[in-house]
Amino acid sequence: MRDCVKFYIDGRWVEPVGTGKFEVIDPATEKVVGQVRMGAAEDVNRAVTAARRAFDSYSRTTREQRVELLQRVAAQFEARKADLQAAVTAEMGCPNWLAEQAQVPLPATHINVAIELLKTYAFDHLSGITMVSKKPIGVCALITPWNWPISLAITKIIPALAVGCTMVWKPSEFAPFSAQILAEIMEAAKLPPGVFNMIFGDGPTVGAALSSHPEVDAVSITGSTRAGVEVARNAAATVKRVHQELGGKSPNVILEDADLEKAVASGVRYMFLNSGQTCSVPSRMIVPRSRLAQVVAIAKATAETLQVGPPDSGAFVGPLVNASQWNRVQQLIQKGIDEGATVVVGGVGKPAGLAQGYYVKPTIFSDVTNDMTIAREEIFGPVLAIEPYDSVDEAVRIANDTPYGLAAYVHAGTIEKAREVGSRIRAGQVCLNGDLDLLDPHSPFGGCKMSGNGREWGAFGFEAFLEETAYVGYQPASAAS
Repeated sequence: MRDCVKFYIDGRWVEPVGTGKFEVIDPATEKVVGQVRMGAAEDVNRAVTAARRAFDSYSRTTREQRVELLQRVAAQFEARKADLQAAVTAEMGCPNWLAEQAQVPLPATHINVAIELLKTYAFDHLSGITMVSKKPIGVCALITPWNWPISLAITKIIPALAVGCTMVWKPSEFAPFSAQILAEIMEAAKLPPGVFNMIFGDGPTVGAALSSHPEVDAVSITGSTRAGVEVARNAAATVKRVHQELGGKSPNVILEDADLEKAVASGVRYMFLNSGQTCSVPSRMIVPRSRLAQVVAIAKATAETLQVGPPDSGAFVGPLVNASQWNRVQQLIQKGIDEGATVVVGGVGKPAGLAQGYYVKPTIFSDVTNDMTIAREEIFGPVLAIEPYDSVDEAVRIANDTPYGLAAYVHAGTIEKAREVGSRIRAGQVCLNGDLDLLDPHSPFGGCKMSGNGREWGAFGFEAFLEETAYVGYQPASAAS
């Protein structure tokens, strides 16, 4: 049993005011493996007060001091890698190999990228007679989900620290073990008291109190579109900045001349990675109608090679995070059947031999039209919809016919064709002719439409926590001319 019963506020582990408790269930066994204390509005006040008090001095630290601070964080992160891997496996049923190869290494990469960027990042630039300075925005509320619990936290915490902000972090109550370790890492790295604060709690209580708090200058949330809308509503009264990385229903457009075997197989693997619990996965495979049968055969063969099982079994697909998510995915799979889509592989129910745990049969639907529920709603499970098209114009129309705009994928016979079609798709990130390893930590990540606003990763992550001050007359007019 792991107990996460204290909050990290003002450089100390403290007893929370909130008395509620939340049981943490191992998704692979459905057994209780820990508990979390749930915060109250007064816990938010304590944490925000600490962050506000620390901001005055921390915002005036030098670049060199913050580089050194991030280097200490990186060293402590490296020292706790094994603990983080075990934690993410226990709290979300993540396969051991995925924890070791992605869930923990990816955030380590983001830390190192931020350190290198900070060494040369231009906070000031002269424009005529005006010096434009990028300043830390202030106290930031950071709200993160459970599906990539370390990465999604690090891509907010580290840029905020890099530019001089202080913060209060609310991780998901479904992923508290890795969150507690991250807070221990910050403590061991000797961050000044109040710079980093961590409290547990749910969205309606702690999330709402954070996003509406008058002493919070900015909110950055990664989560569902519904949660993002609530944060924006709560933040509106105090006109604070809101950065949202929300849901997705990403198209994977495969053109007639693409390497079909590679494009389809990589699309299926990426869709089922992390049990489909990734907002940017290519959940709609848009393919030439003339090659539909071939696509379906490759997709089916690929899916049948991907084992489902417990974290330590070497399986590619693990369980979903909780019973609620399992039930939702089952309902949507049944909805796909009821609306007339063809089940290629998978379907409702648990995989054979896996009675315990929130396991889902990796499911592929063919003959999907874009008005079907499974083509419109984010399922957040291992469910792929294959949609045929008759022309490239129709493929682009289908790709853009979605309320979301987080990511998109294009496969073509040439990079020039992939670029041309990709330029017509409205999404925050478009991956061209890529496989599972196509990742650029310097590129901007974020969406448009109902997938949110703002960008993370690399230098773009810094800018989420900066605002500009113009010092007019900084340069005499005679000198500027």
